[in-house]
Amino acid sequence: MNGRHDQNPPEHDGGLSHDLPVLARRRMIRLMAGASLVPLVGCTSQEKPSASPSSAAGSSSAGCAEIPEETAGPFPGDGSNGVNVLKESGVVRSDITRSFGDSAGGTAEGVPLTITLTVVDAASGCGTPKKGAAVYIWHCDREGAYSLYSEGVTEENYLRGVQQTDEKGRVTFTTVFPGCYPGRWPHAHFEVYGSLADATAATSITNTSQLAFPQDVCDAVYATEGYGDSVRNLSSLSLEDDGVFADGHERQLAAMTGSARDGYTAALTVPV
Repeated sequence: MNGRHDQNPPEHDGGLSHDLPVLARRRMIRLMAGASLVPLVGCTSQEKPSASPSSAAGSSSAGCAEIPEETAGPFPGDGSNGVNVLKESGVVRSDITRSFGDSAGGTAEGVPLTITLTVVDAASGCGTPKKGAAVYIWHCDREGAYSLYSEGVTEENYLRGVQQTDEKGRVTFTTVFPGCYPGRWPHAHFEVYGSLADATAATSITNTSQLAFPQDVCDAVYATEGYGDSVRNLSSLSLEDDGVFADGHERQLAAMTGSARDGYTAALTVPV
């Protein structure tokens, strides 16, 4: 890794101190599910992957459960840990590769990535889109740095953005594939709000979760220029051992299409 993260890599996403309360809750829900008290069956993504089975999101027609709650980590930029990008003019956008505003002008480099999240009503069995909801998404750049927080990019706000869901419950963001930093599987964070007004006021978050990227896609991306540190970092990690995804990642694993040469599309259904 470069100097921006070597100084204190364990603070990424808060480590165990941030994750343990959420993980304990998820494990309790799974124990309840084993007693047939709580359904834990995921919803089928509306966009089917053409990649290998390892890239498919978990699905079943038997029921629907809300997207697992996860830590927002130490770099949310939503006002809960220092800076608040959600109240800034320009945060509502689909292309999050560039910074916006007077003090920022950087562009995140990397393999092109399109992320489509489909927000649906869990109580309806995933059958009803959540039109008019809002999603705030953020993730690290190719070097593992988080804008607004990491050394060297505190004046940047790229790889962060908000959108309102359409009539199908969808939001689509244009971005770049994130790098892999020490201790965490490659991922993207997102928060769901009841409305765009709630999101831009940074109030009333309904769900906080993370999207995981499949290993075959990570391997292909990290073999390209600029992701050298990610190759080394990923080699010591697995989804099964990740501090967030270890207790079950089936409903958070993106369905992927594309290639490292032409760019990828990631799709995930988000029941709320």
